[in-house]
Amino acid sequence: MSKKETENEAKQLKEKLFMHKKNAYLRMSDSEIKKCDKFCEGYKRFLDEAKTEREAAGYIEREAKAAGFVKFDKKKKYKAGDKVYLINREKSAILAVIGSEPIENGVNLLAAHIDSPRLDMKQNPLMEKDEVGYFKSHYYGGIKKYQWTTVPMSLHGVIVKADGSKVIVKIGEDENDPVFCVSDLLPHLASAQMKRSAPELIKGEELNLIIGSRPFKDDEISEKIKLNLLAILNKKYGITEADFLSAELEAVPAFKARDIGFDRSLVGAYGQDDRVCAYTELSAILEAKNLKKTAVAILTDKEETGSDGNTGLQSAYLRYFIADLAAIFGARARDVLSNSKCLSADVNAAFDPTFADAFEKNNSCVLNGGVCVTKYTGSRGKSGTSDASAEFVGEVRAILDKNGVIWQTGELGKVDIGGGGTVAKYIANLDVDTIDVGVPVMSMHAPYEITAKTDVYAAYKAFEAFINE
Repeated sequence: MSKKETENEAKQLKEKLFMHKKNAYLRMSDSEIKKCDKFCEGYKRFLDEAKTEREAAGYIEREAKAAGFVKFDKKKKYKAGDKVYLINREKSAILAVIGSEPIENGVNLLAAHIDSPRLDMKQNPLMEKDEVGYFKSHYYGGIKKYQWTTVPMSLHGVIVKADGSKVIVKIGEDENDPVFCVSDLLPHLASAQMKRSAPELIKGEELNLIIGSRPFKDDEISEKIKLNLLAILNKKYGITEADFLSAELEAVPAFKARDIGFDRSLVGAYGQDDRVCAYTELSAILEAKNLKKTAVAILTDKEETGSDGNTGLQSAYLRYFIADLAAIFGARARDVLSNSKCLSADVNAAFDPTFADAFEKNNSCVLNGGVCVTKYTGSRGKSGTSDASAEFVGEVRAILDKNGVIWQTGELGKVDIGGGGTVAKYIANLDVDTIDVGVPVMSMHAPYEITAKTDVYAAYKAFEAFINE
């Protein structure tokens, strides 16, 4: 055999045996790229409209109603094609489309979370210090605290007054609104600060949100700044200082979702972990029809703090919903769950060439590599993961390939560096085959995160393919 023939044989064998990783733009047609770009315009609008879990739940309910979903009633009877939804305490949601197969065959479940790292205001937040007005905050989720200084912030949430009436707060998103900010020390005076370790560069108690500096006119009154701020809030919302005790106020970056890059290939925005999976999952189930298996999409709260509480996935509300749905069809909830399959729709860390040392490149997901299938999460010795079976990985792989979905695999960084968890283990603990499938994110948990449009679109196509199986 000649040298040229040997080389040709090697090339053919390599083509047959090796995995081939190719940028999604080189695998998509022009028409697919146009669909991808159009889809991401809707995604950016969602990011701007739903910056908190309450706003996301409200958005989900509006979109569900517009798509013909009706509020779930466990006393009613449902048939194939019916679409129902449930809102849990204005912070999480479940949507279901009834399939033609018996429900004891299981459901195809999608699960994403709609909370994101942020600054929560303390229960007694308002203070004046040296003639500057502040809200004291308590950070929510895993953040690099220093990233949250000198960033324009908007204030979102609710205040429940003593009479039970509720005030909705959303300030800083409109161009004519004021914004708020956490200050940082100028470099000229920061020599002592810069000697702190990175986690202590900004301390939790230094994340004080500046909310004003104008004093009340009466010079005889102490705490004139605080009085003026309360007077403004009382006039606008009819509240007093005591009403903060029953309030949930969240400070989030006031940035709008924008295209990144000369080629507009990336999306930059706050809260893409995990609203990128929430939007793609929601889009898939809103469009679902003529399903064989019943599809259920859960969009949950509290993932960033461990999924505890009655709106997080460690609570029973998903299990209760499945039990109520099963009872309507005369089935046992345990049979439904045991035969169900779930894509836990959460993000993974996109390989960042600037910080390549944190990643094991051969097992990292990349921007424009497609939706990422993550067999296991957790940290170090796989602590805190459900670790999907080879059989279920093979099943998901076959679904994605059959439907032409662009996908990849990845871990969350090098083994001994860190890691992270998702809601997958809580659903797997219900005896459901579960695996993480989500979008690679760069600068995860920062005030401004980055995703690739092709990966966002691939996630939508993956969820669509899964529930149509």
